[in-house]
Amino acid sequence: MSNSFLKFTLEQIRHNGAYMSWLEERRLEWSPLIASKLSLLLQGYTFILITDEQRIWFEEYFLSQINAKNTRPYVPFVSLKGIYNQTCKNYEDIALLNDLLSISFPNGYVYFYIGKNLDFKSQIAKSKEDSLLWLFDEQLQNSFYLSSNDKDLDFKLISLYKIFDQSIDAAIFSKVEI
Repeated sequence: MSNSFLKFTLEQIRHNGAYMSWLEERRLEWSPLIASKLSLLLQGYTFILITDEQRIWFEEYFLSQINAKNTRPYVPFVSLKGIYNQTCKNYEDIALLNDLLSISFPNGYVYFYIGKNLDFKSQIAKSKEDSLLWLFDEQLQNSFYLSSNDKDLDFKLISLYKIFDQSIDAAIFSKVEI
């Protein structure tokens, strides 16, 4: 991760005001994780969104917003539900799903999971090393930790979306080095 992305993140947090101030102290966790995933986006990977049941609203929000503005090219974020509307019940199902997605997305794909680690859908995301995980109530390496008991959780998810979206703009338009 370049210093300029860390600096960009800090500037965006401060520019966006008090509602994002909580992220300033966690920017050293956030920045390297997001920079590494943005580099995959720039390489043409598709991001496949998965959420636990409590965060379905966020998946819908994210997908309705990510390509809503017409100031940049569309970015490849899709819902797993839209591609594979079945339930993975075991690791064999996950392996078959990964085979399907490898064929469907020859440039590569990344799972983007938002939810509790206890939900079996998290196992789908964990089946690939380069997945982006926003996990609740458990800290894992290469994931961003949130508490499901946080009274401001929904608010924080929206603010994470906002800075993630701004980071995509910066990466696409070469305003930062990834």
